[in-house]
Amino acid sequence: GINAEYGKQWYQRRVRAIGDYDGHIGLGVKCSKEVATAIRGAIILAKLSVIPVRRGYWGNKIGMPHTVPCKVTGKCGSVLVRLVPAPRGTGLVSAPVPKKLLNMAGCEDCYTCATGQTATLGNFAKATFAAIAATYAYLTPDMWSPTVFTNSPYQEYTDYLAKPFVKQPKKEVKY
Repeated sequence: GINAEYGKQWYQRRVRAIGDYDGHIGLGVKCSKEVATAIRGAIILAKLSVIPVRRGYWGNKIGMPHTVPCKVTGKCGSVLVRLVPAPRGTGLVSAPVPKKLLNMAGCEDCYTCATGQTATLGNFAKATFAAIAATYAYLTPDMWSPTVFTNSPYQEYTDYLAKPFVKQPKKEVKY
């Protein structure tokens, strides 16, 4: 905002990420007049926005999951981030911002592709966070609940249907 007596007021905007390097990550953005307040607020918001990260395999299902389960996309502002599964041992092929977030999320191998104004750190981080959050948005066959098949009505009522049909005479109703 503009202050007539003292000139322009500068606001500090801070982006902070928090993760356990094993499948959970949070992202917080806070704006404040003071740097310390902005950082403290961003850390609190990051802790409040922790999400689970789904990890998967690139090829054979050997060992622990090491990459994203499928191609996922996240968008914020003009920045679009695409995460692509990578073979084991590839590492994080990425710019520094998504690399830090993917590392905190516990992802060991991943290709990334980013378009838009990636110099805007806040949008770049939010787009990466949205892509990581989208890993649980896809319902893949390994997450399906087991199907319990029931008998068809013909099979269920076969005894009743096997009986010969006898037409009942109509009863006359007198008024």
